[in-house]
Amino acid sequence: MGDERTMTNEMKKGAAAGPLGPGQRWSLSRKREVVLRLLKGEPLDALSRELGVELHRLEAWRDRALSGMELGLKEREADDPTQQELDKAHKRIGELSMENELLRKERDKTAPFALRKSRR
Repeated sequence: MGDERTMTNEMKKGAAAGPLGPGQRWSLSRKREVVLRLLKGEPLDALSRELGVELHRLEAWRDRALSGMELGLKEREADDPTQQELDKAHKRIGELSMENELLRKERDKTAPFALRKSRR
């Protein structure tokens, strides 16, 4: 909720309207506004000139935003039975991996020379 309030206040002040002053940093809400402008179809080069931000940086912000959006859409709901099964399987894989590691350590303690090759 505070994020929305900040975004609204910065939008009222025209936060994404121009380049930053000396010592200022790009806030999340300013970057979001710029990315939204890009997604709405504003030309990349025009925004770059207006904001004083390199093209590659604007492209990176856009790409990260799209990746985050993709990830958000991929996530399954907490009550999804498929996700619950997958979580159980991951948990079991972790348990088996730990068990294997412990067994290997135990094996190495009891027969340290059994698996080594000679150094001729």
